[in-house]
Amino acid sequence: MKKLIIFDLDGTLLNTITDLGHAANFALKQMGFPEHTDETYRTYVGNGVRKLIERSLPPDSRTQQNMDDMLRLFMAYYDVHCIDETEPYPIMGQLLKDLSDRGINLAVASNKYQNAVEKIIHHFFPDCHWVAIEGQKPGVPIKPDPSIIFEILLKCPTPKADVLYVGDSAVDIETARRACVESVAVSWGFRPENELVKACPDHIISDPDDLYDLLMEFPQA
Repeated sequence: MKKLIIFDLDGTLLNTITDLGHAANFALKQMGFPEHTDETYRTYVGNGVRKLIERSLPPDSRTQQNMDDMLRLFMAYYDVHCIDETEPYPIMGQLLKDLSDRGINLAVASNKYQNAVEKIIHHFFPDCHWVAIEGQKPGVPIKPDPSIIFEILLKCPTPKADVLYVGDSAVDIETARRACVESVAVSWGFRPENELVKACPDHIISDPDDLYDLLMEFPQA
C-alpha cells in the first residue's frame, strides 16, 4: 500500500474553473481587455496564476506592467470569491477520509498561490488531515519543477517507492517524473485524455473510485 498520496488541486480535487475564470474576467474587464469562457480558461490553467494572467491577455498586450496590474486585480477578486462556485469532484471528500482511515498520508501540491490553496482546502475538506499543503511560494519554482514534491517529502519523509502523485495535466505527470515518483493522471479534470496519454503517466483513471482499485494493486505494507 502506498504511504503518501500527493494531490494536485485544480482539476483533481476540485472543479475551480468558474471561479478562476470569473477572477480573470474581472481583471480583464477592469483593464479594458476581452473576456474569455470557462472552456478557454481550461486551456490556460495549470502553470500558476501568473501564466494564467499572461495567457488571458491579448498577445500584443502582455507587457510586464499589464501582467503586474492584472495580477493584483485578479488576486484581490479571487481572495474573496475563490469558493463561490468551486466544488469538490464527486465522492472526493469520502475518498480522502477513506484513504486517511487506511493510514495513508495525504498532501496537496498546487501551482496556485499559497494563501488561496490553504483557504480552499480548509473550506472544502475541514476534517481531512493533511501532512502538507503546498502552493506557489516565493523562492520555490512551480511545477513541473519537482521542488514542491521535495518540500512535501521533507515534511513527511517517505520512500519514493511509497509515493503516488495524482493530477489532471501533463504538468503534473512531468512533475512526478522529475521527482521520480509514480504518477496517476485523472481524466475528469481540465485536460483532454489524449493530452494525458501523450504525457505517458504510469496510470490513468476516469473516476475517483478507480483510485481504490489502483491502490488494491499494491501489496499491503
